[in-house]
Amino acid sequence: MKIVIDANVIFSIFIKNSTNAELFFNKNLELYAPEFIFEEIMKYTSDILSKTHRTNKDFEDILMSLKEFVTFVDDDELMEYIDQAEKISPDPKDVTYFALAMKLKIPFWSNDKKLKNQSEVKIYSTSDLIKTLD
Repeated sequence: MKIVIDANVIFSIFIKNSTNAELFFNKNLELYAPEFIFEEIMKYTSDILSKTHRTNKDFEDILMSLKEFVTFVDDDELMEYIDQAEKISPDPKDVTYFALAMKLKIPFWSNDKKLKNQSEVKIYSTSDLIKTLD
């Protein structure tokens, strides 16, 4: 299943033994994300390390996994979808994710409940995704 993955879901994979981390490595998922997520992760490295109690080596290993398991899409490729995404996204911070989901015609994995308040892009929470993959 192809799906766009939210930054908060990606941040949560740094937590040891998290359900999101288990799903992240599920071979039935093909993950996509806007390229800026990688920059966000780098920006918040120290916060991630302090909150997750990961070592620098663990952090680097997870970053390598991100590069291996997530297809990062350049923001420039999404420009033609931004206007429409702005109209349907319940949260302005999620416009780029909606644009990517619309471009690829795939759902979006996010645990933000308000994102389901639209009908253009299918939103899967972690629990929805577990049910779908079982």
